[in-house]
Amino acid sequence: MSDRKTEIETFLENAGWNGAEVTLLAKDASYRVYHRVVRDGARAVLMDAPPALEDVRPFLDIAGQLRRFGYSAPAILAEDVPAGLLLLEDFGDRTFTRILADPGERDWSEEALYAIAVDLLADLHERAPQIGFAAPPYDGGRLVEEADRMLRWYAPLTLGDVVSEDVAEAYRGAWRDAVPVMTHGADTLVLRDFHVDNLMILEGREGLARCGLLDFQDALSGSPAYDLVSLLQDARRDLAPGLEAAMLARYRERRKVADWDAFLRAYHALGAQRAIKILGQFGRQQGFFGRTSYMVHIPRCWAHIEADVDRAGLDGVAAWLDREMPPSVRRIPEPDRRLPSSISPEIKR
Repeated sequence: MSDRKTEIETFLENAGWNGAEVTLLAKDASYRVYHRVVRDGARAVLMDAPPALEDVRPFLDIAGQLRRFGYSAPAILAEDVPAGLLLLEDFGDRTFTRILADPGERDWSEEALYAIAVDLLADLHERAPQIGFAAPPYDGGRLVEEADRMLRWYAPLTLGDVVSEDVAEAYRGAWRDAVPVMTHGADTLVLRDFHVDNLMILEGREGLARCGLLDFQDALSGSPAYDLVSLLQDARRDLAPGLEAAMLARYRERRKVADWDAFLRAYHALGAQRAIKILGQFGRQQGFFGRTSYMVHIPRCWAHIEADVDRAGLDGVAAWLDREMPPSVRRIPEPDRRLPSSISPEIKR
C-alpha cells in the first residue's frame, strides 16, 4: 500500500468516513485528483492535492468568500491542509457540459444555462467590490507571463524550434502595450476558469444558488470582462449562433456598465490573451506528458485569437503574429512532437 493511499485512508477515518467506497471522479490539468466517496448512502468528494505540488488554502479561502456572497461553492466537510486533502460537499454530476450533451435534458436549454451563469457574473461583479473580497492582483506582469506560455510550450511544437530571445521580447512588449486595455475599469473577483465544465445545476436551490461553482482556487482580483469571455468564448465548445451577442446584451442590461465600448475592448483583449495562454497550456500537456486529447481545440483557440486581436485593436500583437507565426503554423502539432528538456514545465504562480 502506498504512503499516499494510507494517508487518504487515515484522513477519511478521522473524518468519520472509514470503510467508504472511493472511486475516481475526475482529474484536471493540474496535479489535483478528485474521488467520489460513498458510505451508507451518503456521498462526498475527496480532493487529493499533493502538497509538494498544490496548495489547498486558496480553495478554502475563495470557497468561503463565495459562500459568504450567497453562491453555491462546495461546503468543506473535513480538511487536512498540510496533507493536501479536503472532503467536499458532493454537487452530483449535472455539470453544464453534461446537460448540454444529454438529449433527455429538457428543463435547461443552452440559452437558459448561459443566462444563469451570466446573471451570476453580473451579480458577483456588482456585489463583490461592495461587500469586500480578497484575492491576489491579476496585474500586467501576470497577464504577460500567461501570454508568454504560448511561446514556451506551443510555438516550438509547430515552429520546430525555440523562439529566440529577441523575438520573444518583442512578443512580450506587444502584450505589455496591451495591459492598459486588459486592465481597464474597477477590479472584481475573477474566478478564472468560469466555463461549462466547472458550472453545475443544483436542484432544490433557488435563484443564483442553483448554479454550483467548481475549480475557483486560482481566483484573482481583476477585470470583470475576464470571466465573461471565459464563459462565452469557450476553448472546448462552440456556442449557438448569436448566443454570445445575446449574453453580452444580457450582462450589459444587468450591470449598466458606464463605458461599454471600453468594456468590450477589454473583453476581446482578454479573450485573445486567454486563448493564447490556453494554446500554451495545451502545448504543455502534449510537449511534456504526451497528452494530445486537448489538441482538437487548437483551431477554435486560433479563431478566437484572430477575431479578438482585431476587435480589441491589439495592433502590436497582430503584427507580431503575422510576422512570426503566420497561418501556416497556427495548427495542431504532430502528435509525436515533444518539448526539449531545456524548457521547464513549471507554471509560475
